Amino acid sequence: MGRGRVQLKQIENKTSRQVTFSKRRSGLRKKAHEISVLCDAQVALIVFNNKGKLFEFSSENSMKIILERYERQNHAAQLDGADNESQGNWSLECFKLTNKVEVLERNLRNYVGHDLDPLSLRELQSLEQQLDIAIKRVRNKKNQLMNESISELHKKARVLQEENNNLVKKIKEKEKTHIESQHCWPETLGQNSSSFNLCPPNLQSPERLVPFLTLGRSLQASLEEVAEAQTAPNSNTLIQPWMLHASFY
Repeated sequence: MGRGRVQLKQIENKTSRQVTFSKRRSGLRKKAHEISVLCDAQVALIVFNNKGKLFEFSSENSMKIILERYERQNHAAQLDGADNESQGNWSLECFKLTNKVEVLERNLRNYVGHDLDPLSLRELQSLEQQLDIAIKRVRNKKNQLMNESISELHKKARVLQEENNNLVKKIKEKEKTHIESQHCWPETLGQNSSSFNLCPPNLQSPERLVPFLTLGRSLQASLEEVAEAQTAPNSNTLIQPWMLHASFY
C-alpha cells in the first residue's frame, strides 16, 4: 500500500515535533543546496525554531552578500512602485484639473452671454441667480467705496473751513490794527497853538508823550504871564501887541 497524504497541522507531541523539525530542516537545506548548484542561483535560508534558535544556509561565502542584494532589490522595487504610483496620481490630477479648467471656461462664456443654447431652463435660472448675486456684491462694494470717499471729502472740507476761519480772523485783526494806526496822528488846536497827539495810550510811544506834556506846561506858563501883565493896574510899563504874539512862540 502507498503512503497516505499527511494532513498539515501542528504536531501536538513535542518530541515528535522536534524530530520532524530536524528532518525537514535537513531536507530543506539539502534542497536549497541542490537548487543553488543546479541552477546557479544565490540561495539564503534562515530558520528559527520555536525556542528562537537560528539555523541558516547560504550559497555564497557570506550571508551578508545575499542580504545586501535583497535590500537593494527590495528598495529599488519600492522606488519603482512609488514612482509608478506617483505618476499615476499626477496623471489623475492633471485630468481633473483639465476638466475643471474646461468647466470654468464654459461658465465664463455663459456669464458674458455666449454659448447659452446648450443650457436647459434650470441651468439658465441658476445662471441668472448667480448674476444677480454678483451684481448685488458689485453694488455693495461700489456704495462702500463711495461712502468712504464722501467721508474723506467731508473731513478735508472741515479742515479747510477751519483754516479759512483762522485766516479770516487773522486778516480782521490786522485790518483793525492798521485802521487804528492810521487814526493815530496829531491834531492842532489852532494856527499858533501847540499840537496834541490823539493816539490811544496803548498806541503811543513813551518817547512821544514827554514832549507834548512839556509843550503844554510852557504854553500854560506863557498864558499866565500874559494875564498877569494885562491885569497890573499901577504898572508904567506898556506891553506892545507884537510882544504878546511873540510870547506864544
